[in-house]
Amino acid sequence: MNWKTHTVFNQPLPLANSNLFLSDSPLRDAVLREGAGWDGDLLASVGQQLGSAESLELGRLANSSPPELLRYDPCGERLDDVRFHPAWHLLMQGLTANRVHNLPWLDNAPETAFVARAARFMLHAQVESGSLCPVTMTFGAIPLLQKHLPAAFADWLPPLLSDRYDAHIKEAPLKRGLLIGMGMTEKQGGTDVLSNTTRAEPVASRGSGECYQLTGHKWFFSVPQSDAHLVLAQAKGGLSCFFLPRLLPGGEKNAVHIERLKEKLGNRSNASSEVEFLAASGWLIGEEGEGVRQILKMGGYTRFDCALGSHAMMRRAFSVALYHAHHRQVLGKNLVDQPLMRQLLASQALVLEGQTAMLMRLARAWSHQATASETLFSRLFTPAAKYVVCKRGIGFVAESMEVLGGIGYCEESELPRIYREMPVNSIWEGSGNVMCLDVLRVLSKQPGVREMLSAEFDAVKGQNRHFDSLWRQIKLAAGKPQEAQARNLTEGLFALACGVQVMTHLEPALADAWCRQMLDRRGFSRLPETVAERLLLRASGG
Repeated sequence: MNWKTHTVFNQPLPLANSNLFLSDSPLRDAVLREGAGWDGDLLASVGQQLGSAESLELGRLANSSPPELLRYDPCGERLDDVRFHPAWHLLMQGLTANRVHNLPWLDNAPETAFVARAARFMLHAQVESGSLCPVTMTFGAIPLLQKHLPAAFADWLPPLLSDRYDAHIKEAPLKRGLLIGMGMTEKQGGTDVLSNTTRAEPVASRGSGECYQLTGHKWFFSVPQSDAHLVLAQAKGGLSCFFLPRLLPGGEKNAVHIERLKEKLGNRSNASSEVEFLAASGWLIGEEGEGVRQILKMGGYTRFDCALGSHAMMRRAFSVALYHAHHRQVLGKNLVDQPLMRQLLASQALVLEGQTAMLMRLARAWSHQATASETLFSRLFTPAAKYVVCKRGIGFVAESMEVLGGIGYCEESELPRIYREMPVNSIWEGSGNVMCLDVLRVLSKQPGVREMLSAEFDAVKGQNRHFDSLWRQIKLAAGKPQEAQARNLTEGLFALACGVQVMTHLEPALADAWCRQMLDRRGFSRLPETVAERLLLRASGG
């Protein structure tokens, strides 16, 4: 008997075995422009590996088999360990081998290592985002620990700066690589860390580098399998930052109990936990009362990574949609050749053009050898980028999902996982309102910020009327920033910063189209066909 009812056709295969770097002309251009062309060969190699079907499958497996809490061993002894799918460990090996966790902090790092590292981060984020959580926290912690690591832990620095991943539970000096986590949030406070109730009492003496005993809890304790965490607790001198190792010198387990792992909307591959400290041992970083200032040094880097990660997921969602549109036919024509779909895809490509250029410009500003002006640029535009990119990404991915239709909504596609992943970057390390208030704080309190903005934006004044109009409005609003206008002000500043990059570096026709689409508050109905064709070609690597 013949049981065949139909032949499957006009169904594109999933996007796999593409080079994530070479197929992204805006990213290639930005890497060269910002001085990291020396990393081009490695980025091409990493892009080829990560775009393979095998790497994409690792991302799927790590999320379909989330981590498991092992609270006790078979004998009833307390374990407080987390078991991961092997795919997680392979992803972590790739991240550390590519030094996404420490490249700029090496002694011999090139001046533009921050730019190269940002590009590597973007490539990895297109495959799997949960594994970037321990990487970004370690990346943010290393420069703080290079200055303030307690003397008893001086031998931690070599494995922190290695290119190895070591998941064994062993004393740090015996491991080939180390990871650092964070623990700030408590149940009653959330963003308001000053309301933390975890208390710290000195074991002997008070002061920087001294050992304290911590008693309390953390509502969100990221990556509990890390070798150490930076945590906040109340000492006599105020809220303070402590270095909390998983294993104490000598190998004894620290008194940190994992109560449960969080059940999250997305970020399923990554372990986020609730813990209690039962007189756990922590060593003071800096001085008592400096906790917020110390932890925010780490938070600036992780906020930037949130923007990079969201942008990378937008890029992957767009790549999947564009590939599908090139291979799916509707009414006798490829979907990409249908006028309305072509406008949508070109419009998405424009968004990515501006974001790519701006984020890599911001990576240059984050260089550890940056000037005072560049430091101010990074201080202002990091929270702005996190706010705009992470918010924008949610709707952007949903739009890409619509290009595929029903199959884009099903779990066989990458897009549902990317869509679930998008909100976390907008929430973690400070939600949208927190980012906008931080922008206002910089505008109000940082000397020289208006001069920096004028130097940045006046350089392209007169090239586009939409840009000039928005700059006049923003200049007035920034003069006396109001909290109720913080979101609009933040969005405007980020749009202008993207506009500078676009008008400086893109072809005039593309730059004009970007300004009309992104800066004209009256809206823009149609991209010229020549512009749409050029954008889609660049988005495919041409």
